[in-house]
Amino acid sequence: MAMRNPIGRVNYQPNSFGEGPRESPLRGFTPFPEVVEGEKRRLRAESFADHYSQARQFFISQTAGEQSHIAAALTFELSKVKLPAIRERMVSHLLNIDETLASKVADKLGLQKMPKPADAALPTRQDLDPSPALSIVENGPERFEGRKLGILVTDGSDAGLLKALKAALDKAGATFEIIAPKVTGAKASDGSWIDADQMIDGGPSVLYDAVALLPAADAMGDLLLESSARDFLADAFAHCKFIGYVNAALPLFEKAGITSDDFDEGCISIASAKETKSFVDSLAKLRVWEREPHVKMP
Repeated sequence: MAMRNPIGRVNYQPNSFGEGPRESPLRGFTPFPEVVEGEKRRLRAESFADHYSQARQFFISQTAGEQSHIAAALTFELSKVKLPAIRERMVSHLLNIDETLASKVADKLGLQKMPKPADAALPTRQDLDPSPALSIVENGPERFEGRKLGILVTDGSDAGLLKALKAALDKAGATFEIIAPKVTGAKASDGSWIDADQMIDGGPSVLYDAVALLPAADAMGDLLLESSARDFLADAFAHCKFIGYVNAALPLFEKAGITSDDFDEGCISIASAKETKSFVDSLAKLRVWEREPHVKMP
């Protein structure tokens, strides 16, 4: 319900700049102690001073991958903070939530020494057990419905395979976009035209929940010279997405720095139209989180 936008570097108290908003007994909200069979007042429960227990329970309820993401997100945001003292102060609060989380963030920020835990009004409760209901991964939809597949095609792409893949996606309630070297599209193996939604330079794999590589062997020479095609695959792999591919696309994996030893359950060969259904069914898992430790430092 703010009536104006505060101006300044910080809009909260307390802060180390000695500026920002101040409590105003004259202008601030004051409850009226109306007597209704006793005094009517605004009172805070003692648990209101417990600033860390819920955060601890939330963190320990996440899967290992989700915990890594939380640490990475905290590291990213704190890396944008210019004053080292503020970064250290935030890590001191993390120590009251989870020591492993605090240590990981401190290490990634390059802190020379671990700060002392921040003063807490109430000690962090250790009796709150993990709750699976708090994990997004543990409560995933287990379906690809409403998601989008990015399909990379070239001149000569298998028309029957593409048709079967589209049908399988439609049955799963999913959508797709066609990515081609040229935004106009490409000519399929049967001579029909495949309209493109994106050209490879403007349709990175980050736009899609999963990708499928359906290039023709004769087009691979030019595709391997295109850095955006390499990035399309490399980013999809690094982001733990499912990747469907035809054999003609294998040289692109090598170009993207992905060897056969790196292949996992999320790298799925689509050798025929019959295999498109099983590929789309696999997409229900959404991501291959087991891949993450192999593509990102812990």
